[in-house]
Amino acid sequence: MNQHVTGLPERGLRLMRVLTRGHFHRRWDIRLRGQGYVPERGPVILASNHIGWLDGPLMFVTAPRPPHALVKEEEFSGRTGHLMRFVGQIKTARGRNDTGALRRAVQVLEADQCLLIYPEGLRGDGEFHVFKGGVAYLALVTGAPVVPVAIVGTRLAGEPSGARPAKGARLDVVYGKPIQFPMQSWPRDHGMIEDAGEQILDHLRDHVTRVKDVLKRDLPGPLPTGTPDV
Repeated sequence: MNQHVTGLPERGLRLMRVLTRGHFHRRWDIRLRGQGYVPERGPVILASNHIGWLDGPLMFVTAPRPPHALVKEEEFSGRTGHLMRFVGQIKTARGRNDTGALRRAVQVLEADQCLLIYPEGLRGDGEFHVFKGGVAYLALVTGAPVVPVAIVGTRLAGEPSGARPAKGARLDVVYGKPIQFPMQSWPRDHGMIEDAGEQILDHLRDHVTRVKDVLKRDLPGPLPTGTPDV
C-alpha cells in the first residue's frame, strides 16, 4: 500500500464481508468467474453493470478485494447511513458533478485500495447503453486498471429495479481483462477524458457480450414502464 496516502478505513468493511458471506452463499447459487483478473494489490477500479437492487450487496460480499463503492447519497440516512459509513462506502450525489465524491475515490485509489463503480449510474438493462464518464477521469488521474464486471441474474426480465432474486436463484459475477491508461498529470483536457471513456465503454460492452455468449444467459432488458431506475 502507498504509505504516503491514507485511504478509507477497511476494518468494518472486512468484518461485514466475513459476517455476511455465508448467508449469501446459502441463499443463492453464486457463481464467480475471472477473479484472477483483479490484481491482488495496488489500485484497481471494478466497473460493473447495474441491473438490480442486489448488485451492490453482492459485489460487497463476493469481490476478490474489499470494495469501496460510490453509493447514492439517499442511502446515507438513518441506520443504513451509519452502516454505509462503518463499511467505508463513498456518498455521492447523482444529479450533479460531485467533486467531493471524486476526491474520495481518488484517495481510495492513491492508497492502493479497491474502488467499485457503476458507470451506468442507475439500474437498467445492464448493457451499458448509458455511460457516465467518471470512471475515465479516475483511470487517467490514478493510472489504476479498470476491470470490467458483468452481473447476471439479480433481476429477471419484466421485474422492477427493486426486485429481490428468489432463494436458490443463480447469480453470475464475471470479471474480465483489465483496461489501463498511463497516469495523466495536468493538463487533462476534455478530449483526453472523452477518448479514454470511449475506449472503456467499448471494453465494458464487449465484456458483457462475451459473458452472455459464454453463460448462454441474457440480461433482463429495460425496466418496466413507470418503474424508477433507482
